[in-house]
Amino acid sequence: MELANSYLEEGFPFRGRKRKKMEQFLEKSGLTYDAQIIYSVLLCKGDGEIIGCGSRHENILKCIAVDETYQGEGLLQRIVTQLIKQAYTCGIPHLFLFTKPKYRVVFEDMGFYPITETDTMLLLENRKDGISHYLKEELAKFPLPPCKDAGAIVMNANPFTRGHRYLIETAAQACDVLHVFVLSADASEFPADVRLRLVREGCRDLENVMVHGSSEYLISHATFPDYFLKDKAGASDKAAELDLKIFADYFRDAFHIKKRFVGEEPFSPVTRAYNKQMKQTLPACGIEVVEIPRKTCGDTIISATLVREKFLAGHMESLRPLVPDNTYRYLVSQEGIALRKQLLERQS
Repeated sequence: MELANSYLEEGFPFRGRKRKKMEQFLEKSGLTYDAQIIYSVLLCKGDGEIIGCGSRHENILKCIAVDETYQGEGLLQRIVTQLIKQAYTCGIPHLFLFTKPKYRVVFEDMGFYPITETDTMLLLENRKDGISHYLKEELAKFPLPPCKDAGAIVMNANPFTRGHRYLIETAAQACDVLHVFVLSADASEFPADVRLRLVREGCRDLENVMVHGSSEYLISHATFPDYFLKDKAGASDKAAELDLKIFADYFRDAFHIKKRFVGEEPFSPVTRAYNKQMKQTLPACGIEVVEIPRKTCGDTIISATLVREKFLAGHMESLRPLVPDNTYRYLVSQEGIALRKQLLERQS
């Protein structure tokens, strides 16, 4: 009878006391509230007590839980159905879902398909063989020449610097074919399409380098959300492990990758923690991790952070030794000037 009086309550997201109650409910279920959530739904009894909840950030469903007392009553499906319905109204048909491995069968019955899992995390999507279809389409764009030793780099390139170019040049000399995956998530100062374009233009003369967009299957909000939390002191080892396992399970065989190259990371704690996890995870999967020292300009380590600082400060001439010619042309173009204005307005 109590369940007959239950109701769903939406938050975009919840704030104040309601959010606090949701955080406490999640804590009882062994989950942590995610600060990136943009939409939540609570399932409550008639007296307002929370007996279930679920949330969404972009196209990722997460923080889903049901009170143990009411499990098996179909409440989970009710919550997930509402999350899917609301995502569809926002024009988001392709969904990912984070949960614990023990709930695999439950979500498979709701039309979700496993991508990969660790001992504590399971990632699913609502497209059957979605990642396999993506890889097939990507391979069709870049027919692979016969090679014994393919390598890979995954980079944000926010924006593309001489440091990135040095990393790619050095790695390209150490393998037959080098695949460069530029992060597709629009969560950086420079838009994803601009970052991808600058890398492609900046590597056009390197014959054995193939530049790809990374899609949602490499360091995205779906596979590694902690990467995009700028205020985190460090990355979640478990989230990093999940992302790296996708790379090992799918990208390694599809692109015949035997080496993954990374630059030394003296600045970002999140990237440094991710690189540390990479060295623990990938070698066990048959992928060698090769760390390359950062390129310097005099005594200064070249970084995208430094380039962004000078760009926003309007010190255009000082950018010349830090970025390739094609990046510099973009930064001083009308398109670049418009982006700078937009970023400065965002800061004010």
